[in-house]
Amino acid sequence: MDQNEKRQLSPYRAFTNEEWATLRADTPMTLTGSDLEKIKSLNDPISLQEVEEIYLPLSRLLSYYVEFARGLNNATQHFLGTNEPKTPFIIGVAGSVSVGKSTTARLLQALLSRWSASPQVDLITTDGFLLPNAVLNKEGLMRRKGFPESYDRTALIQFLTDIKAGKRNVRAPVYSHFYYDVMPDEHVIIDQPDILILEGLNVLQTGILPKDGKEIPFVSDFFDFSIYIDADEDILHRWYLERFMRLRETAFRDSESYFHRYSLIEADEADKIANDLWASINLVNLRENIFPTRPRADLVLGKDDSHAIKTVMLRKL
Repeated sequence: MDQNEKRQLSPYRAFTNEEWATLRADTPMTLTGSDLEKIKSLNDPISLQEVEEIYLPLSRLLSYYVEFARGLNNATQHFLGTNEPKTPFIIGVAGSVSVGKSTTARLLQALLSRWSASPQVDLITTDGFLLPNAVLNKEGLMRRKGFPESYDRTALIQFLTDIKAGKRNVRAPVYSHFYYDVMPDEHVIIDQPDILILEGLNVLQTGILPKDGKEIPFVSDFFDFSIYIDADEDILHRWYLERFMRLRETAFRDSESYFHRYSLIEADEADKIANDLWASINLVNLRENIFPTRPRADLVLGKDDSHAIKTVMLRKL
């Protein structure tokens, strides 16, 4: 099968970053360099040029999707003769550890909230729905943290159900990367946003469907649009090690940090530990649970070894 046939059979339209950049049209640039510095994560050197070339066209595309979804919701309510609360537009952001999900999610939040209509755009990560460390330890799951079974999936589904139903003041748990645990009695309140961004490792994952046809909702069932951030395994491995070693010189130095012990050992030993964590946990999760969900995304952003997005794949309608 030649390349042309493969492209025709693919569910995606592929763009280089140069081709995608032309789709920005007249979408205004609303971020400054100082805004971007506050948004980007450790070891994720995104530039204003990339915002203009990749994220402004994406913002323009999402504006069409949001407008269409709002019109469809209004038409459905008119047909049914109902007057229910507004239905938030939910965007899912998925990908491996260290790929830059957090930066992408925060960047989208900043851009979308600056639309002329000034929508309310909230951001939630699935980390808050991880089971507490005490539970993970009891169940023998601490080295499976981030795997599907380490989440309170019932609570996450209930949260999304309430958000999609337009309920007010929905609570979401808070996770601390500093303490490496869910914070007891801490919550954020989500109050009928126009747009909700949900970022997490496994948000596009499904499960085995029951043969009896019983309804089993998945997180992705609530998405109106989904994004997968992609990079090769060897690149992700390097980024993970670089981030680990930088944290060892910064946040890990605080004696209150869960990972403080890694700042007290030699660099060679820390490097061995980081490689073990990658190979035995994060790489396994990537291969078994995260990467297989890539074909379910509406948009795939492919990164090169400098963290720059070089390819964009948009699902065909």
